Amino acid sequence: MKLFVVTCLKEYLEDVRNIFRQAAIKVFSVTDVSGFKGNHHRDLLSDWFASGGADFNSSMIFSFTDATTAGHAMELIKAYNEKSDSGFPVHAFIMPVEQSSH
Repeated sequence: MKLFVVTCLKEYLEDVRNIFRQAAIKVFSVTDVSGFKGNHHRDLLSDWFASGGADFNSSMIFSFTDATTAGHAMELIKAYNEKSDSGFPVHAFIMPVEQSSH
């Protein structure tokens, strides 16, 4: 079993969902992500209980799947990035799952 994880800007979420469909990944989860880059550190404690109005400009999509399906999805992501000229590529990762409760 593999954990297939994709991060992307929210604007590309529907494209990534379509890639998951093309790869026959039918069950997956999506979550909002706040990204930070460089030396700009926000005081995360000031945002506790939504007091700071956090921006969610990215999404993380993940699924547990077999190695063949994850590999196919990775190739689709690579092809998507080659066609895209946005400067913000979709990032994908395949990680091994050593144990599972099911």
